[in-house]
Amino acid sequence: MISEKVVANASPLIILFKGGLADLLPQLFTEIAVPNGVCEEILAGGPSDSASRALPETSWIQRVEINAIAPKILVWNLGVGESEVLSLALADKSYVAMIDDRAARNCARTLGIKTVGTGGALVLAKRRGVIPSVSVALQQLLDAGLWLSDEIVTLLRTQAGEGIDPVRKR
Repeated sequence: MISEKVVANASPLIILFKGGLADLLPQLFTEIAVPNGVCEEILAGGPSDSASRALPETSWIQRVEINAIAPKILVWNLGVGESEVLSLALADKSYVAMIDDRAARNCARTLGIKTVGTGGALVLAKRRGVIPSVSVALQQLLDAGLWLSDEIVTLLRTQAGEGIDPVRKR
C-alpha cells in the first residue's frame, strides 16, 4: 500500500503542473512534502515557466528544510533535489518518495525506500477513482513533455486495467 505521505521531487511536480494534473496529489496523499532544494529547482524555471509560476500559489505543498543529506545517499552522487527527497524518506519511513530519475530510484531500492513515479501516481489515482482513465492522463503528460517508453505506457495502462492502445501520439 502506498503511504498517505509523499515527499516529491522536481520532475514529477513539474510535469504534473505542466500537464494540468498537479491537483491529483492532494487527492491521493494527506501530506505532500517538498524539500527546499526541489522548490528552488522548480522556481529556477523563471516567470515564463508554468510550473515555476504555479508552485508559489499551491497551498497543499508543505515546504520542508533538509539540514543534511544522509551519508548513505550522498555516496550516490545524485542531484540536490533527489538527495533531499531520499534523505527525508530514509529518515521517516512514513513517506514515500515520488521520483522518476532512474539513478535515484536505484538508490531508493537499494536502501529500502518506498517510491512512486509520476505514472504510478496516475495508476493510483485510477484505482482510487480519482480519474476515469490513465490513458487520457498519460496523454496529457506526454503532451506536456513527459517521455515514457511504449513499454512503460503499456505497463501503466495494464496496471490500471485499461486495454492496449495501438496508436499513441508522440
